[in-house]
Amino acid sequence: MLSTKRMLILAPHTDDGELGCGATIAKYAAAGTNVTYVAFSTCAQSLPEGVSHDTLSRECKSATQALGIKDLLFHDFEVRRFPDSRQEILDVLVRLNKDLAPDTVFLPARNDVHQDHQVIFAEGLRAFKYSTVLGYELPWNNVDFAPTFFEKLDEAHLTAKQAALQSYRSQAHRHYMKPEFTTALATVRGVQCNALFAEAFEIYRLMSE
Repeated sequence: MLSTKRMLILAPHTDDGELGCGATIAKYAAAGTNVTYVAFSTCAQSLPEGVSHDTLSRECKSATQALGIKDLLFHDFEVRRFPDSRQEILDVLVRLNKDLAPDTVFLPARNDVHQDHQVIFAEGLRAFKYSTVLGYELPWNNVDFAPTFFEKLDEAHLTAKQAALQSYRSQAHRHYMKPEFTTALATVRGVQCNALFAEAFEIYRLMSE
């Protein structure tokens, strides 16, 4: 495990953090690490007509509770329009760094093709210059992913991740939300580090104490 006391999860949209590092979150939260989850958009604009605008925020609250997260923050940047709000997003990140002083930050990987994820990656690196920074994988968005850190996991950690994802009933139709997918990916990453299950990350900064 990483030596970390204050962990920050940067999720461009609700569910990104759970998908990218949900089992790792569960592992560290259970070990007593202070984990803060920040969702930058609740994606109200992308919900079908007739669906309550707060659906994804409610689902995210349930999901993060399943992972053991106590500190959850929401922002309301418009989905797919993050490049238009780049400076405002950086301002939020700088304030988070000042207020929380996290020693470890998880964010989308460098080669994630989603424009919102690219903004969180780039501005996250700028804002957290003196923290350990790791990129999580979202295979459907990654044109390239070269993991250099593997978090070994127990079955209980993977089960917590799957329970969190099941909270997103509005997204249940997506293939990557299904338990079969998360089990398969965690198994592949586990084989790569001689473990039953694992999640994999790219290291951008690694700070010692």
